[in-house]
Amino acid sequence: MTAVENTRSRPRRFALPKALRSPLGVIGASIIAVWVVAAVLAPWIAPADPLAQSFPRLQEPGGTNILGTDAVGRDILSRVIHGARISLPLALLVVVSSMILGTVLGAIAGYFGKVLDEVIMRVADLVFAFPTIILALVIAAALGPSLTNAFIAMLVVSWPGYARVARSLVMVARQNEYVVAGRLLGASALTSLWRDVLPNVISPVLVLATLNVGAAILELSGLSFLGLGAVPPLADWGAMVSDGVHQFSSWWIALFPGLAILTVVVAFNLVGDSLRDSLDPTMAKAVNGGKR
Repeated sequence: MTAVENTRSRPRRFALPKALRSPLGVIGASIIAVWVVAAVLAPWIAPADPLAQSFPRLQEPGGTNILGTDAVGRDILSRVIHGARISLPLALLVVVSSMILGTVLGAIAGYFGKVLDEVIMRVADLVFAFPTIILALVIAAALGPSLTNAFIAMLVVSWPGYARVARSLVMVARQNEYVVAGRLLGASALTSLWRDVLPNVISPVLVLATLNVGAAILELSGLSFLGLGAVPPLADWGAMVSDGVHQFSSWWIALFPGLAILTVVVAFNLVGDSLRDSLDPTMAKAVNGGKR
């Protein structure tokens, strides 16, 4: 009894799995943290107003303007920093909204089956029948250029992936003995789905969501690049790259926002891979050298 009491009274230490403490995972998390801090503190750390046309036009990097200026005399560094306030939150909002919508619909389809399963999955198959970026372009073009319409377009094309994953996981989880036992003890279908089934779905869906943040940033930047996302003069990374294409000799206009997109996408992919390795028992065992 004394040993048991000592064990209970001893504070438990929280330790991240080795996969999450891998060098690549740490690098990815550090890059994301830097960009998040830059987005939050942008009004204070940006050297100039991102919309102010108060500098010489097409000035090369160096001196007062570390990353140079664009065709109308705006500071590139300030616009890149403020661009994080648009690209990161919008991409996260797209991923979170798609994850919630897709997971709920997929869970309903997988748990109840029959007519609900057929209707939801056929709609998902209809979305999957078109290339993602092409369908997003069509929807955004039909609605008109704006960040809100770009968000709607991305939400429409993103939720079916989560629905398919959630459906397959729910169909396996609902056959488990504890789920069946809960139903036999009088739990309603919705209670069983919420309490017993969904907790087994969350981890793989979260990993998929983390990996999809980078893709969402790329696709949103692509919409802005084509003039279907952020409306000028907003400081959006995709729109900045588009401006640089029209001033090809001024390489710095497109290079630095392009590098910002690259670093964020790579960082989220690294974190997503680390989460996948830690949450997958087989991969976690391999990473930990055969130890649980």
